[in-house]
Amino acid sequence: MKIPAGPLLISSCLLGSACRYDGGHCLCRQIAPFIEDREIIEVCPEVAGGLTIPRAPAEIVGGEGNNVIAGSACVIDRTGRDITEAFLKGARDILALARSRGVTAAILKERSPSCGVNQIYDGSFSGRLRAGAGVTSALLKANGLMVVSDEELLTHEQLGD
Repeated sequence: MKIPAGPLLISSCLLGSACRYDGGHCLCRQIAPFIEDREIIEVCPEVAGGLTIPRAPAEIVGGEGNNVIAGSACVIDRTGRDITEAFLKGARDILALARSRGVTAAILKERSPSCGVNQIYDGSFSGRLRAGAGVTSALLKANGLMVVSDEELLTHEQLGD
């Protein structure tokens, strides 16, 4: 499997932007060879959805990203506030951006309630993981984009151009 040519969406936190819930980042220098000589479009769906930095951590309760999109699960922050609409807005805005720029692939941060590709936290705020995608990841996949996690990319060298 190879990442298709063309513009590439990347979670901003992986590129060193301090946009995580805690005001930090997840700089991943090891992805540099995969993004050399490519048009990179930095995205943070949570910020795009109107959430602040810092913010309370959030998890999907009642399912995973596809369930949030379908309306059968929600995104709740640690204080108990329902922030589902911000996550949906961010996901829709990122999809619109991808479409407008001809993007066909994304590298997103694993375990995030927005960007998780294969795993997310289980909604209990206990640190337990479950299989599933975050809201943005699920929406991008449902619309035909290849979505790869940072961890997947680093463990599968065949994903390079």
